[in-house]
Amino acid sequence: MRKIIHCDCDCFYAAVEMRDQPALRGKPLAVGGRAETRGVIATCNYEARALGVHSAMSTARALRLCPQLILLPPDFRRYREASQQILTIYRDYTPLVEPLSLDEAYLDVSGVDRCQGSATLMAEEIRARIRAEVRITASAGIAPNKFLAKVASDWNKPDGQFVIRPPEVETFVAALPVGKIFGVGKVTAARLQKQGVHTCGDLRAWDLNRLTHEFGRFGATLYQLCRGMDERSVRPDRIRKSLSVETTYAHDLPDLAACHAELPALIAEFRRRFANLSAPRAVHNAVVKIKFADFTQTTAECVSVTPDEAVWRALLDDAYARQGKAVRLLGVGVRFAEAEAGPRETHRGGEQLDLFDAEGIILQR
Repeated sequence: MRKIIHCDCDCFYAAVEMRDQPALRGKPLAVGGRAETRGVIATCNYEARALGVHSAMSTARALRLCPQLILLPPDFRRYREASQQILTIYRDYTPLVEPLSLDEAYLDVSGVDRCQGSATLMAEEIRARIRAEVRITASAGIAPNKFLAKVASDWNKPDGQFVIRPPEVETFVAALPVGKIFGVGKVTAARLQKQGVHTCGDLRAWDLNRLTHEFGRFGATLYQLCRGMDERSVRPDRIRKSLSVETTYAHDLPDLAACHAELPALIAEFRRRFANLSAPRAVHNAVVKIKFADFTQTTAECVSVTPDEAVWRALLDDAYARQGKAVRLLGVGVRFAEAEAGPRETHRGGEQLDLFDAEGIILQR
């Protein structure tokens, strides 16, 4: 039985800013792009969240909700320095550390003797060291697998931790809302709830065939996760093949102009995620993905080592022209040079990328 810790720093960018400028503490603060350049909020502190601001929200909307919001541009040099300090702490406990971004990572502490072999005590000690040495706070989840550890790390935020012990898995997961499954956003959760599925226990009534019919390859992932099953290992040498951002819209985008209007927010979020990579990567291809209202899907891509908005707009034009229908999902991204095996085009109906193969982030609106 594995012992997995998922550590996630609390409002990381904002926490670093408040650490370095103590006068900002207690005030609504966000890090992101300017409203006049169609900027997007990268992260915000809990004071801003209490007023309705959240990450991936347009800066213009955030300022309408919270006129007193203090907006700062990101300083990734300082964020990377803090991240390296935190990774050094993690590696004092185990070599099996899989960073997901600058501010979160999985740790496999199975068989580690520190803290009498207790993953719970190790997580407490790690969080205490981050607080003392980096001067920010982190939350942690402890569980027998990666999926549950990630769910648990969000359970007692900020500055807390939660443990799911092996005998507790069955009961805990059965009561877990389906919206807590990574990759199930508001749109998919609402679709399930209309069919009477509110919890993972409810979802277990759907067999594998029904799930794959409804959700493509993602259905197999749902089948496993709603039962608390996740066999993925912590991979310290994992090489990211691509990075993407995609949004499923609550209301279909009716035409190409509406798709173009959504593109700047996607690109801004992509750039935030790209800057958040733990190590720089060489880009080979730019990619745009579209899922139409009838669930058919297509991607367009081209060789581009420094993709900009003009490149993604041209790819969007190309992909949209293939069907010219209303759009329910848009995505932008890149493939990295070391992983590139030549340009590809897909044109599939109703298929969704397996969560465990995906390298992007899914945003739901």
